[in-house]
Amino acid sequence: MESIAVVKALAALAQTSRLEVFRSLVVAGEPGLTPGALSESLGVAANTLSFHLKELVHADLITQERVGRNLIYRAQFDRMNAVLAYLTQNCCQGQPCMPVQPCIGEPSVQCKPTSSSSTC
Repeated sequence: MESIAVVKALAALAQTSRLEVFRSLVVAGEPGLTPGALSESLGVAANTLSFHLKELVHADLITQERVGRNLIYRAQFDRMNAVLAYLTQNCCQGQPCMPVQPCIGEPSVQCKPTSSSSTC
């Protein structure tokens, strides 16, 4: 992943409401959420929510799909994982790290130590 794309994603998440929206979509998983459900659960006005959703779509962190008369927003887990991988690329004191499993909820990384003193 390019550093420009990571900066764009982090900039989109560097606002409290957008971070809450993104986290809600991560929790919702594959089914996603409608703007109405997000607005109600987060207590954010519809026009304000629309602005935040647009910013997250622009940063390629979420997708928007029309299903009938509804818009469904979903977190882009592959994109989220790419940002996390970029941020943790040199963790574990420079030793290679590998994901325990693809991130669908809470991200986790496991260190592959080369000696008994290497820890994450």
